Amino acid sequence: MDSSTLYYSLDLVSGSGLTLSSEQKAALQTSLVILKRNNKFNRVLFWGKILGIKGDYFIAQGVSEDEMTDKKSLYSFNCVDWHLLPPATEAMLAEVSATAKGRFVGDPSHEYEHTEIRRQGEGDEAVEEEVVVGTSVKVKEEKRLASTVHTIDKEVSVVPRGAFIKSPHGLVQTNRSFEGLSSLEAGKLSYFLHFTEPQKLKKKSILELADLNPSIDFLDPLSEDIPKGSWSLQFERGSTVCVIRSMLWLGLTSFHVPMTPQHGYIYMGDGLKNLDLPFML
Repeated sequence: MDSSTLYYSLDLVSGSGLTLSSEQKAALQTSLVILKRNNKFNRVLFWGKILGIKGDYFIAQGVSEDEMTDKKSLYSFNCVDWHLLPPATEAMLAEVSATAKGRFVGDPSHEYEHTEIRRQGEGDEAVEEEVVVGTSVKVKEEKRLASTVHTIDKEVSVVPRGAFIKSPHGLVQTNRSFEGLSSLEAGKLSYFLHFTEPQKLKKKSILELADLNPSIDFLDPLSEDIPKGSWSLQFERGSTVCVIRSMLWLGLTSFHVPMTPQHGYIYMGDGLKNLDLPFML
């Protein structure tokens, strides 16, 4: 996101106590420009921050030709020196899911092992111990970080309808003629879309697809998410900005200023999915 969008996003999440210092903001302004030039990205976005026990990870994404699929994620501890994250594969996601538990440490070389809580002894003398299971695979935190960023993007990245356009050849790019949703539209979850490969769109009937514009309706709307209540939508700043927060990944905040092309999302949190969501509704 550009500097004005970045400050808007940070301003909206600052109420939660998570924001960036003036030094970090200044460092980002410079380092992201250098990152874009050195890696020949079309643009570079500040994605957010994942909190660790020893240190926090600042995340940026470089975008190339296709806005949805040509993305590379990078992390930094100081908003100046950036390190490329490995692409998240299905095998990596499975490994991380089986081994990585609890909060992030803040050390990319930290290794997680698959552990289980087992009861040792009998009766009153029985104690619970955490034991490593067999010859388990060790997973470095860098892989966990890559998997978490990928999963958050897949499950809760949000864009307003019409902000991106899909060419007949399948290329997804910024829609330069997008002038924003109306205030009425911005109050409905059906006008906000998941910015990832659609799942529900493929299951729609020919009759349902007939009402859609294939160049802008190529993504799944938030209104079809299960469970209902996965999102909080409200108007803030005297009803001038629409803010959507994820209840599944607490810390994901998306915004759109109606009647303008300005929109964005940012994640500031511990990188842990809210598995209690179904019990909260």
